[in-house]
Amino acid sequence: MALRVGVIGGGQLARMMIAPAVELGIDIRVLAEDQGMSAQLAATAVGDYRDLDTVRRFAADVDVVTFDHEHVPQDVLRALVADGVAVHPGPDALRFAQDKLDMRARLAELDVPQPEWARVADAGELQRFLDAHGGRGVVKTPRGGYDGKGVRVVSAAAEAEDWFAGLAGGDALLVEELVPFVRELAQQVARRPSGDLAAYPVVETVQRDGVCAEVVAPAPGVDAEHAAEAARIGREIAEGLGVTGMLAVELFQTEDGRILVNELAMRPHNSGHWSQDGAVTGQFEQHLRAVADLPLGDTRPIAPWSVMINVLGGPADAGMLDRVPAALAASPGAKVHTYGKAPRPGRKVGHVNVAGADLEEALRRARSAAAAFD
Repeated sequence: MALRVGVIGGGQLARMMIAPAVELGIDIRVLAEDQGMSAQLAATAVGDYRDLDTVRRFAADVDVVTFDHEHVPQDVLRALVADGVAVHPGPDALRFAQDKLDMRARLAELDVPQPEWARVADAGELQRFLDAHGGRGVVKTPRGGYDGKGVRVVSAAAEAEDWFAGLAGGDALLVEELVPFVRELAQQVARRPSGDLAAYPVVETVQRDGVCAEVVAPAPGVDAEHAAEAARIGREIAEGLGVTGMLAVELFQTEDGRILVNELAMRPHNSGHWSQDGAVTGQFEQHLRAVADLPLGDTRPIAPWSVMINVLGGPADAGMLDRVPAALAASPGAKVHTYGKAPRPGRKVGHVNVAGADLEEALRRARSAAAAFD
């Protein structure tokens, strides 16, 4: 009987697990939030991932449960584990991707390099932190933020008053120092339940309006020391938090040469899309291997450079698929990936990968193909 992997969440990450699952002989099943989502080809159930009965029914028909996102509540996850369901990553690890305050506290225990931070429950605490850190800071909602949402750079505590007003009793916000970074990096690591790890090359990510726009692998100009430090950080976090599956560690490279942890994701991640066409084993196949406790794949690049360009927003006339021929014609060597999503401003609706021997040429070809969707 085929191994049955259940993915909670019907977005583009679940969609991109389908092809490698078929190739590996894995029976992939998806619990989608609604009809017509990106991963509808593998959707065997539609329902609320926050409802225990819905998730239990879905999990009863698979051998292992994994995720397209980190939003499944802890009580649901722990009920599945109590039922004997294999859940990867498990709730003890996933909570550090769900709550940024928990993440910062645990990384401090592990002595992982990160920005200075504090838990602030009111405007007075926030202002004291700002006063001690040059008058500016980054305030984050601990839960639910992504792609720049739930993040504010502030110069006064009053700029977060609405967030404080919305806090429930005992809750708090996270404030971090405003890091003087020269660029953003990302390190991906895969880890099996049996403990084996595999690290990908560290990459450079380019953000626009809080959303990842481009990724270059490996990070241009990264020296051996910084590459080794990024891989070490990724491995220490994966082991220290007990992550199973793919782990993405978003990083700052600072003006004084430090590597600091910004965010974590315990699933395939935008910073790893390049690996679909630029590495021996792409991140979606690797995630399936890891959660199924299969031998991990080779993470080496297949070319000196790989470039990923996100298609953000898409065509105003919603004719996404109508633009694919133009994208292919603009750059025949490009690999175009569409998400089956209706275009709207700022939304990730696809991406383009190009691998090659020359970085500038790879960037030109990838941007040319992506521009066909404007």
